[in-house]
Amino acid sequence: MSATSSAVETIRAHLADNEIEHEETTRDGVEGASFSLTLPGEKKLQTPVRLDVGPHALGVHAFVCRNPDENHARVYRWLLERNLRMYAVSFAVDRHGDIYLEARLPLASVSDDELDRLLGSVLANADESFNAILELGFASSIRKEWEWRVARGESTRNLEAFRGWLETGTAPEPDA
Repeated sequence: MSATSSAVETIRAHLADNEIEHEETTRDGVEGASFSLTLPGEKKLQTPVRLDVGPHALGVHAFVCRNPDENHARVYRWLLERNLRMYAVSFAVDRHGDIYLEARLPLASVSDDELDRLLGSVLANADESFNAILELGFASSIRKEWEWRVARGESTRNLEAFRGWLETGTAPEPDA
């Protein structure tokens, strides 16, 4: 069995054993497969992930956040500083400015334990970083939404994570 076929089988088994719903796609005449799945979170409720098994490597692509509305340099610096502490994945920005977690690993490293660590890293980093990215890159929009809801007596429940700086009017200062 080739390294590519072995990796595909390992990923397929890992997703099934952990009851992770996914879609698998293959291309005619090309060895490998892509697996699309969604990881549940707390701060970021869902993180869409794609695992691409190619002839030499496993590619991991996870959407984190759309292009920030403001403060790009500060957001990107925060992401780069965070990259220094992350396992296997790194933040990346696509040509539209959208933020992803990305990884490329050799097929020889694809095992059940490594997939568990890898998907855990994707989930932890997407979830733990989400509010900080929102605070840095969308503060004006969050503030406008807060003010609109308060003025109309609407629920602010989904904005509770930002209550402190919204009520005090201070700029957010998330930790790296």
